[in-house]
Amino acid sequence: MIVRFGFVAMTTLLPNKSPSKTMTYANFTKLADREAGLRKLTRIAEENLHNTLKVMRHAVAHDIKMYRFSSKLIPLVTHDEFADWSPWPDLRPSFQAIGAFAKEKGMRVSFHPDHFCVFSTPRPEVLAKSKEDMEYHVRMLEEMGLDESTKCNIHVGGAYGDKAKSKARFIEQFSALPDRLRNRITLENDDKTFTLRETLEAAEAVRVPVVLDLHHHAVNDGGERDASLYGELWPRILRTWDWQGGAAKPERELVAVGAARAGGEDRSGHQAGGAPVSFEGRLAPKLHLSSPKSERDPRGHADNVDAEPVLRFLREVAGSVNQLDCMLEAKNKDGAVIALMDDMKRLAAAGQGFRVLDGATIEIM
Repeated sequence: MIVRFGFVAMTTLLPNKSPSKTMTYANFTKLADREAGLRKLTRIAEENLHNTLKVMRHAVAHDIKMYRFSSKLIPLVTHDEFADWSPWPDLRPSFQAIGAFAKEKGMRVSFHPDHFCVFSTPRPEVLAKSKEDMEYHVRMLEEMGLDESTKCNIHVGGAYGDKAKSKARFIEQFSALPDRLRNRITLENDDKTFTLRETLEAAEAVRVPVVLDLHHHAVNDGGERDASLYGELWPRILRTWDWQGGAAKPERELVAVGAARAGGEDRSGHQAGGAPVSFEGRLAPKLHLSSPKSERDPRGHADNVDAEPVLRFLREVAGSVNQLDCMLEAKNKDGAVIALMDDMKRLAAAGQGFRVLDGATIEIM
């Protein structure tokens, strides 16, 4: 099983390459000339996009083929006071350059809209803003020329005093979205409200893939034991990745992990260019990985990711799928990938049953 690691948005290794520079609305209102202010916002967005491409080039130089874009590429574009502003024509060449590089290098890229993008909300105005925010993220992917295999990851949302009703409301309101938005979305279990099982049930109802966040599951497991995670939930998660663009591929046989191991010919899907498509022609399932900040703050994210818990999970699911893509949600960003791979090299050299393929990829034997 091939396993690739990536990071989120910012770089801690390159100086002055933030893709998230911004301007507050309060500062914008202090400008005497609105048109000059809009030009300044466009320049900030251009710098964010140029830095994004620089960070992507830096990632590829370290063999990192997974990257999550910052959601703050265009400052204030979703603010109510900027409904008449369209920066897209000016920014199109920069978006196209990012998309072309991602396709050329086989990078798996994504977005994770902020926590206020919720489709379980009972408030119509919040739902409208959530749709607007999703439209913004999808528009950026379209400007990059990236197809529906490039996703935006969200959570189910809040419980609002009644989790069952909120999940039903999510299913209803999410299902009402146009295909153009719905087909771009993955669902992730969260660390406080919707457990993995509950998130999986919602995802199965609306037919979107599930991103398993192992850290969130550890702190909000709903009482699940490892036997149910590996024997029931994980096979169901894999099946959700058969739903792409509204059309399902022939469904996988639901086999509990450990019941079989891949063998024979190389079925890893680890192609030249590192494309995120597995041997079966499906989009490779995706994980989020992080380690708890401390015993006092188990939900917080540590600077780096502990290698040994990651390996324990990967060994359990080896043989159930040919490729997994793992996004590190660690404070040290790209530095966390480098640190994790240093640990992986040490563990591989100690005979831990896997091998390191490059600077950000391992193979579980």
